[in-house]
Amino acid sequence: MNTGQHISHKFDEEVEAVTTSVLNMGGLVAQQIDNAVKALLTSDKAMAEAVIADDVKVNTFDVDIDDKCNRIIVMRQPTATDLRLIMAIIKTTTDLERMGDEAKRIARQAIDIAKRGALPEQFDSIEQMATRVKEMLNRSLDAFARKDVAEALEVIGLDKKVDKDYENLTRQQITYMMEDPRKIPAAIDLLWSSRALERIGDRSCNICEYVIYLVKGKDVRHIEIKDLKAQF
Repeated sequence: MNTGQHISHKFDEEVEAVTTSVLNMGGLVAQQIDNAVKALLTSDKAMAEAVIADDVKVNTFDVDIDDKCNRIIVMRQPTATDLRLIMAIIKTTTDLERMGDEAKRIARQAIDIAKRGALPEQFDSIEQMATRVKEMLNRSLDAFARKDVAEALEVIGLDKKVDKDYENLTRQQITYMMEDPRKIPAAIDLLWSSRALERIGDRSCNICEYVIYLVKGKDVRHIEIKDLKAQF
């Protein structure tokens, strides 16, 4: 085997290992989000506290993957498509870490609501929104793993539904607060939680944009979904 082939083989091995770490990190973040939402809906303080405590695991993934990517860049000096792949991995990891922060934020709101007493009549809308957001994250990770542009575009298209969920939930909570001021603290907690979910949806879209950039070599940030589908 010549030197060029050897370097290429090592690069492929290293990137595969880092990609696996990204997907493992994504699975952990998805579980954190799921547990945070469950804690919110069931007023499970212990589960919420576990989500907060486990955030260190997400952060450890973030630091480790970033370090490995930096080493690959220094040792292998990737160019063109290979460099785009490393950059996509780094950016994806950053977004996953921030999703973990949002999960922690939801868990903190869950603890606040548990202290005040649950308001189950208000939970249907946020449960629906959470289901859609979790689907977006799981599908964005699948698109990342398979470098699937079509799937990435489908996930980006779901973001408008999440935004609509957020708008509807905001109006709902404002109505609750106007009707009964005693519900204001819990309603504010739910608003913060829904905002965190909306941000997770946005970051799932970011991952899909990195997939498109990786495969097509085109930066598609700030382009409307209808225009994206027309291009690809």
